[in-house]
Formats: sequence, structure tokens, C-alpha cells
Amino acid sequence: IWAQIGVIFLLFSLGLEFSFKKLVKVGPMAGVTGIFEIACMIGLGYLTGRLLGWPMMDCIFLGGIIGISSTTIIIRAFDELGLKAQKFAGVVLGVLIIEDLVAVLLLVLLSTLALSQQFEGTEMLRSALKLLFFLMVWFLSGIFLIPIFLKSCRKLLNDETTLVISVGLCLLMVVLATYAGFSAPLGAFVMGSILAETTQAERIEKLVNSVKHLFGAVFFVSVGMLIDPEMLGTYIIPVIIITLVVILGKTLNVTLGAVISGQPLKQSLQAGMSMS
Repeated sequence: IWAQIGVIFLLFSLGLEFSFKKLVKVGPMAGVTGIFEIACMIGLGYLTGRLLGWPMMDCIFLGGIIGISSTTIIIRAFDELGLKAQKFAGVVLGVLIIEDLVAVLLLVLLSTLALSQQFEGTEMLRSALKLLFFLMVWFLSGIFLIPIFLKSCRKLLNDETTLVISVGLCLLMVVLATYAGFSAPLGAFVMGSILAETTQAERIEKLVNSVKHLFGAVFFVSVGMLIDPEMLGTYIIPVIIITLVVILGKTLNVTLGAVISGQPLKQSLQAGMSMS
């Protein structure tokens, strides 16, 4: 639970640094790059699974798994290396958000495929509509509701109140996102990007930092604890093969997708290597 809270605060802090306007700016480019890269990685994962002799359903799942990158790990690496201000970091962030949104649809699609062995169109449509509604709420909150609310109670906001209100708003969006069927970190990121548009953004970021560091450390410890060295030894050959496929596939496909979307080659290659 502490680790999950860690992910929420890491993504909330990230949202505070990438405002809603910034995201709208990189949106079309991220959409082209993300969808191209996910489609290619799903195909690559499927082919890899077939070459390893896996059943068809396992191959489809492998494609879906390697098509999505870990937002938390990549952003933490950027944070520690001081790369978040670089141009390619904005490209990577946009693609990661597209991946998170596509992951929601993939989860519905793959779980219905696995259970019924057939494509459930109505379930997929329901998820797409929910996603659209969630994005509209995000947009309206970011432009109108939250900035007006914070402006109206500006005189009451000392450090403690600001921190409590910020964390409360973050967790509220996490609850809403979870009930809508999306990931909790995505909800936290959305609220961060909404608050980034307010006059209190810099102050909130500063106040949330210590909370982020505390729970963020627990998250990385928990990731380490999930790795079983014995299992790694048992499946070492497929692990090496899939690792190479992910590193080479992500680098190549994100680079190609970014170039197609109109990004310079150097920036595209940096984005590709970051994603892998």
C-alpha cells in the first residue's frame, strides 16, 4: 500500500511540472508516436512469443505487456539525471500518457479475449466513452474549476492548508480515476497537471516534495522485493530474448514514430532510448 501511495505522489509531482497547456502542445505528436510504437511492439511481442513456441493467447498478452512502458521508472530516472527540462523529455512524457490511456483499452480488450475467446465490441466502446468523459472532466477542471477554487480561498492558504488541500485533491482524482476503471497514477498525474495551471503550482510542488521522497523510496524497495532471483535463473533464455526485443524494439519504434510525427532525428532517438 505504501508503494502504491509512492507511485501516486511521484506521478502527482510530475504532473505539477508538466502543465495542461504543455500537454496539449505535445498531444498530436505524442498520439502519432505512441500509437505507432504500441502497434509495432504488440506485433513484435506476438512474433517473439510464437518463435518461443508459446500459445497464441500468451503471445497476444506478451505484445500488450511490452507495448506499455513504466512511467514511474522513466520519470524517476529523468528526475535523478536532471533531464526533465530537456525537449525530448516532453516527447517521452506525452507518449507515456498515450500509453497509459491505451493500456486501459488493452486491459479491457485482452481480458475479454482471454475469458470469451472473442472480441467484445460493446465493452470496448463503453471503455472508450468512459475515457472520453474522463478527459473532458480533466479539461474542464483544468481550465475552470480548480484555478477558480484556489483563487477564491487564497487568503486562507498557509503552508499546512495548501499541502492538505493539494493532497486531498490528488487523492480525490485518484478515487475518481479508479472508479472509472483507470489507473490510480494516471488520476494523480491529471490532478498534478491541473494544479500546474494555478498560481500556487510552485509552492505546492515544494510542499509535496518531502512526501514524494518518503513514499517514492518505499515504491522502489517494493519493486526490488518482487524480483525472485530463482525464477530469473529458471527462465533466463526467454528473459534475455524478450529483454533484447524490448530494448531494440522500443528504441527503433519510438524513434521512427517520433520522426514520422515531425520531430528531429536526434530528439527522436533520445526519446526512443529513454522509453526502452
